[in-house]
Amino acid sequence: MDYGMHFLEHITPYETLLRRLERVIASGRTQYQDYFLFETKIFGKVLVLDKDVQSTEKDEYIYHETLVHPAMLAHPEPKGVLIVGGGEGATLREVLKHPTVERAVMVDIDRELVEVAKAHMPEWHQGAFEDPRAVLVIEDARAYLERQSETYDVILIDLTDPVGEDNPAKLLYTVEFYRLVKSRLNPGGVMGMQAGMILLNHYRVHPVVHRTVREAFRYVRSYHNHIPSFFLNFGFLLASDAFDPAAFSEGVIEARIRERGLALRHLSSHYLEAMFVLPKDLQEALEAETLVSTDQNPFYLGRP
Repeated sequence: MDYGMHFLEHITPYETLLRRLERVIASGRTQYQDYFLFETKIFGKVLVLDKDVQSTEKDEYIYHETLVHPAMLAHPEPKGVLIVGGGEGATLREVLKHPTVERAVMVDIDRELVEVAKAHMPEWHQGAFEDPRAVLVIEDARAYLERQSETYDVILIDLTDPVGEDNPAKLLYTVEFYRLVKSRLNPGGVMGMQAGMILLNHYRVHPVVHRTVREAFRYVRSYHNHIPSFFLNFGFLLASDAFDPAAFSEGVIEARIRERGLALRHLSSHYLEAMFVLPKDLQEALEAETLVSTDQNPFYLGRP
């Protein structure tokens, strides 16, 4: 047994991960959430929000490439991009790798957390906040979309999971919110989002999100990837009203990667396409799910 400080993360009500801490970098509470940033030998810096690990220094690029590039590459020429959430700045960093992007608006409700990321997590944002194409808006994303009429080619949703009945994020996982997002997409636009862990024994979050998004968009495709620091597969979605965002002729994705000069560390065109191949049990769970999350009856983790 390695003695010292440890962080216990409850993955489900029945399983817990134990992580050895080398040092605590920063901790506190913002207006909206608790944060805890510590360092480990294996994954480097680890960001925890409300007791759940969000990303780590050594493998955040896997999560953020997986979230960003399938949606960006599905669009032939993404110029305007909206990021909902994404406080660490890494989603913004990946978006700005695409030379077609002229304007990338990041809307996050938590100014204090963004400042923590700027000060203590440069490995994540890598100066993305200073890019002249980047616009940072501190506001509730739903209120922003309701107030603004600007439209985008790609909208990326990078939010914490709706954990608990009192979590305000649950209203950013409802069909009303997805319809609002769709109304802010240009013709031919694409929405991409993280959509919860794929752990069918305990959580329904990915099937419920998939079912809810299907109420708003004509084409919805799930994909998944293993995130090492999460120790499990994580689910993602692409959605569009214009086209199937995962159905391309052979060579299209590879051509777009080359044309845009993307320096990707994790994804290749072949691996990106393979992420959309779903195991049978997950496909059956998606087809069987009937719950649609609504403003009046929102789904959240922990709901009976």
